[in-house]
Amino acid sequence: MAEVIAVRFKDAGKAYYFDPKGQKVAAGLKVVVDTARGPELGEVVITNKFVDDQSVVKPLRELIRVADADDLRRDEENKKKEKDAFCICEQRITHHKLEMKLVDVEYAFDGSKILFYFTADGRVDFRDLVKDLASNFHTRIELRQIGVRDEAKMLGGLGICGQPFCCSRFLSDFQPVSIKMAKEQGLSLNPVKISGSCGRLMCCLNYEQNVYDELVKLTPRQGAFVRTPDGNGTVISASILKQKVKVAPENGDSPVIYDCGEVQVLRGRAPKPNENRHENENDNKGK
Repeated sequence: MAEVIAVRFKDAGKAYYFDPKGQKVAAGLKVVVDTARGPELGEVVITNKFVDDQSVVKPLRELIRVADADDLRRDEENKKKEKDAFCICEQRITHHKLEMKLVDVEYAFDGSKILFYFTADGRVDFRDLVKDLASNFHTRIELRQIGVRDEAKMLGGLGICGQPFCCSRFLSDFQPVSIKMAKEQGLSLNPVKISGSCGRLMCCLNYEQNVYDELVKLTPRQGAFVRTPDGNGTVISASILKQKVKVAPENGDSPVIYDCGEVQVLRGRAPKPNENRHENENDNKGK
């Protein structure tokens, strides 16, 4: 078992484990920790606890110190520098006539590096831009291309539900979303209605998918030939969440709604008229 604390560097970012070095650190405190990028300021989201060694990425990096007034002041200064760097970079992008959109700028806590995040339709030759920025800021420059979902996460905004983007509030990782999910949930396949502001399928399509996956197994499909308490018929529609099906009786009567537990699937589709005739003839021969 290893004693750890969990630290998050962005509001909806992923939390990482660090070795507290014997210090008791309360959740909500700002701390400076050692990372692959050097010292970074983050917020403790989970206080001291013990976890299995297998759940820890080795080597486990350490807590340097609880942030003091100087650390907090440096963080505020970096945020101001980021705004200035954003404006300068946009000007240089226009100057070099590059087909790219600047999304965000991030200063390393110790000022040893500046990261510029951008989106672009394809590959961009930004070597001259990097040289230009390095000569301007006199520090290490890194340009990182991101996707449109990452852009939405960084910038934030309101979804069609009226709530702030899930990705900018609590989603630490993006999960795969497919058009199949919308089909199984009975949603409109109009891209405008099932896509988020980023232009990709909405992340919330994935929230209830595991429930639909289980209920689909219990629900007869449209067109299935089923046995009901009132006789055989064909499923003409199904409500997966309500677990009900509408069945058109074989005798031509009006459709009837049944619970899924009341019907038994006889075959995947309704038989054709000649199939019924052949089956009746075979039954008579057997008799």
